[in-house]
Order: sequence, then structure tokens, then C-alpha cells
Amino acid sequence: MNEPMNEPMNDSNRQTTPCLPGKKLTSYHDAMTEMDDPGYEVCIVGCGPAGATLANLLSLCGVSVLVLEREGAAYPLPRAVQFDDEVMRVLQTIGLSESILPYTHVSPGMRFVDAGGRLLLDWSRPMKVGPQGWNASYRFHQPDLERILREGAASRPSVQIRLRSEVFAIRQDAETAQVEYEDLSSGTLRSCHARYVVGCDGARSVVRRVIGSPVEDLGFHERWLVVDALLKRPVPSLGEHSVQYCDPARPATYVRGVGDRRRWEITLLPDEDATAMAAPDSVWRLLERWITPEDAELERAVSYTFHSVIAERWRSGRLLIAGDSAHQTPPFLGQGMCAGVRDAANLGWKLARVLRGQADDALLDTYESERLPHVRAYIELAVRLGGLINSKAAEAALPGGVARGEPARMETMKPLLGPGLAAGWTGLTGRVAPQPRLEDGTLLDDRVGYRFAALLRPEFASELSATVLERCARRDVAVVADNAPALQDWLRAEGVGAVLVRPDRYVLGAARTQEEMEALAAAV
Repeated sequence: MNEPMNEPMNDSNRQTTPCLPGKKLTSYHDAMTEMDDPGYEVCIVGCGPAGATLANLLSLCGVSVLVLEREGAAYPLPRAVQFDDEVMRVLQTIGLSESILPYTHVSPGMRFVDAGGRLLLDWSRPMKVGPQGWNASYRFHQPDLERILREGAASRPSVQIRLRSEVFAIRQDAETAQVEYEDLSSGTLRSCHARYVVGCDGARSVVRRVIGSPVEDLGFHERWLVVDALLKRPVPSLGEHSVQYCDPARPATYVRGVGDRRRWEITLLPDEDATAMAAPDSVWRLLERWITPEDAELERAVSYTFHSVIAERWRSGRLLIAGDSAHQTPPFLGQGMCAGVRDAANLGWKLARVLRGQADDALLDTYESERLPHVRAYIELAVRLGGLINSKAAEAALPGGVARGEPARMETMKPLLGPGLAAGWTGLTGRVAPQPRLEDGTLLDDRVGYRFAALLRPEFASELSATVLERCARRDVAVVADNAPALQDWLRAEGVGAVLVRPDRYVLGAARTQEEMEALAAAV
């Protein structure tokens, strides 16, 4: 489950006013502002998971990055507590998967039960490594992940992170964007230039305000009490699965966190005061069906309003948004932070190719067209699950054999990307490519890196023209014709001779003929 922001994408209570493109700052600001390092290629506003991931990915491409973060340190309490195999592949790409693994717990999945404890829906996840090369679901502690991401980014020569730096204005022209910010540690007003600015600055994003993007409300807004606790002793009755309690009197969620961490998310009723319900005595009354003060200590209890909203515009010229700046999802799928990391993986390589002159600026328009429908699919499913948890007729909302007294089962959903890049045979376009282990034991992504990869059957590879091979070499496409059974079985099962995989691990297109392979190579 992910913990969303407790404020909607509503900026009416924001006191700072961003400077729209072309609008001049006051003479006081102009006089007091110091210009810093005007040569950055990308300025990232916000150093949460999405911003820090993007900084790491851009550094792999040699892009110079300035990260501006308002806070002086990562938030020390739990927020997001789940990520999936796709996110772990991104962490693997930036060389941090081994660093985060000791701080994770492989999750067996989630169960939905009614008020009497009867199993309604079983969403168990396999405990073995899956097609992505990783487990399907991991529990984690967000401060650990943020520390590792920040340390990774800070260690890279092309990345500079400035904490306690609050952006208050952005201007752009045909060549560059100027970012105005305050160094909160000294009160100094500063400025920098960047070719592109990416707002990863949360639900009340200043970058989104400058873009002028309205948000679409997908209709889910509910108050929940989020309780994080640390076990003092084992409580086996809690179990390893997360549990959604579809109790119309008071829906609730239990999440088995990493280590001794446990979370409950409990619906607040309309007449309940959020502050009073977060008081320890009230919290323990709500938790008494599961644990007592002898079992655990409270780390925190706070009221949040879960939202389902998505920005209608993700780009304006040199300004883009990602993560919570672009979307918020209810926590019932645990996909909020995952979506932000996917944003970063999609956008990073596109920015790098544009900055290096390998692609036209129009490539950046495919970021929104691909990601917006993808994240919408996750949000809509989370909203449906939220409706199920709250429904007095939960059984009617479930698939399968519930009416026969059997629990329904839910399969893992991996939406396709929205319309964007495609070439060759498009039957696989927009899917996540698997990550097989190659003949020498290397995972595919470790062989390829953060770049395009042509995965081929050996007999198909032997017929490639010199033009295709030269194009792949010139455009830095890794050519992999490995005889690893998992790779070759997948290509045969899909009926193709080659698949072109993008740096974000999604399929650009496939080839059944050499003509289609030439089209693939020409598209890179």
C-alpha cells in the first residue's frame, strides 16, 4: 500500500506565486538573486523517489542534473511501503538493487475478507522470482529507499543535489528555462538555467502550476486513519499477507511491513474528528481486534484523505511533471510510488536522447501519451478495489465463484502503455519485456544497461543486413542473440524473430521478417 498525500491537487492555499513564461520578476527579486551554474541540462524540482530515480537515470546517460529539494532531509516516517518487480528492475539498472534488498521483505500478496473473516478474494503473489527477474511484490521502508537513492545520485559526478532550496518561479523561452529558488538555510534568492525542468515536487507542485495544468478528478476521496506500529514481540495471528477487511461498518487494511513494521489503514466515519481519532487511546481502541499496547508501540497515527486525480497536461515546452505532481492514486494497489518510478524510467532516456541530438524534441510528447493512460488504468483499478472494500454488497462486485462459497482470484495486471512509440510488428508494443537470465548467468538488464536492446533468435540474427547492424551500432543498440532457453522460448512463443526493447524495458516493436527488422532499426 502506498500512502498518498493528505492534500488534493489544489493549489489555492499555496502562498508562493510562480512566474509564468515571459513574466518578469520584481526588481527586488532581480537585484537579490544570485545566478548559479547556468549550464545544467536538467533541473529536477523535488528529491522524493521519482525525482531521485530520474536523477540517477539521467546520470547514466551523462546528463548534467541539478536537484532542488525544499526539505533538509528525507521524511523520516513511513510513506509508501510496497513496490513491484518493475521498480526493482529500475533500481537494478541504476546499480542500487543490491543495496535495497536487505531492507525489503518479499510479500506473498493480499487477501480480501468480509466482516466475518470469510475469504472473498485471493490476490496471492508467487514467492519465486518471476519473468521480470525479481519477485512480484516487495515491502520496504521509504526512508531507507530514499536514503539509498539520494546517496546513489549524490555519488554521481553529473548530479548536484541542493537541499533546503524552495522553487518559487520558473520562466522559459525557446532555448532554456530559468528557475528561481530560495536557499532556505540562508535566505538567499538564487537562480539557475536548465534545458529542461522536471517537477517531481508532489501534489501541490509549483511546476504543474506554471504549466497551467488542470487535474481530472476520478471520483475517490475518503478520509482514512493511517497507523504505523513497531512490534515488540511476534504476533503470528497477523499473518504474512496484507488483508483488506471489507467490513461495511468500518473498512480497514492491514499491511505486513518490513522487519517489525506493521500498518493499519482504517476508514474514518463522517462524524468522526480526525484529530481525536489519531489520539493514542482512540487508536488502541481501533486496533484492539489485532494487537494491544503489550504487542507493539505506535510510531505514528495520522489522518489522510485518499484521492484519485490525474493532471491533464504533463508538459509545456521545457517543463514536465512526474510522480505525485502528475497523479495521485488510492493506496489499495500499492502503485502510487511505483507509478512515479515508471514516469522517471520513461522520461529519463527520452530527455537524454533529445539533449544529445539523437531525437527531435517531439519525442518528449510521447512521455505523456504513453504514461497518462497507463497510470490511469492503475488508478481506476485502485478506485474499483476501494469501492469493493467499502461496499455493503462486496460479493456482488467480485468475479469468480464467491456465490458458490469459493474465493475469487485476482491476477496481476500489467497495463499497456498508451499510444506513442511503435515500429515493425506492433503486436507486443507497449508491453513490459521479460528479463531472462542469459547463458552466462547474467541478467539481461545487466548485459544491456539503460539503452535499447534488440533481442533475437540466433537464426534470425544470422540474416541481419549490414545496414541494420551498422544502424544498431551507431545508435548504441545492444544486440542480444543469446541461446538462453528463457529468452528463446519467449521469442518462439510470441512467433517473432526479434524484439526491440526500450531502455525503460517496454517493447517498442517486434520483427517477424527482415523487412520488419529494418523498420525497427530505422525507428531507433
